[in-house]
Amino acid sequence: MSEIIYNTIFYIFVALVIGSAVIVAFSRNIVHSAFALLVTFFGVAGIYVFLGADFLAIAQVVIYVGGILVLILFAVMLTSKITDVKLSNPQTSPYIAGPLVFLIFVGLVWLIMTTPWQVKGTLDIGGISAIGEALLGRYLLAFEVSAVLLLGALLGATYLARKSQ
Repeated sequence: MSEIIYNTIFYIFVALVIGSAVIVAFSRNIVHSAFALLVTFFGVAGIYVFLGADFLAIAQVVIYVGGILVLILFAVMLTSKITDVKLSNPQTSPYIAGPLVFLIFVGLVWLIMTTPWQVKGTLDIGGISAIGEALLGRYLLAFEVSAVLLLGALLGATYLARKSQ
């Protein structure tokens, strides 16, 4: 693929992610925010594909789009207290957050510009099969402990969210 076409498609994905993230942040409709978050997650997965991180792209789609975003949509749609779909968090004063966001942005730009980005070659860590073998071989105990921890968190959240009887 030509480098110009490759860069053009990459920057289209970047613009898509930034645009949909802005919609998530500033939309007053929670359903519109959730669907814009869907576009953001898919755009980030596309950027991972462009960077050659296939495992992260698949994990992004499976975990965030398939799990978390569907959970958010079900929570929004099935909450009994929502009678109006346009329910949203109240806005706080932009006079407080605006300067803080600007300072963080300037700091990040300064950090990016002053960091010596040295790439000394490619790092070949293997593909998805190497990651799978590492997770189910050398790191099996840590993988299983994190799974049990997440299951415990899910059970605790279910206990806390249930109705008092």
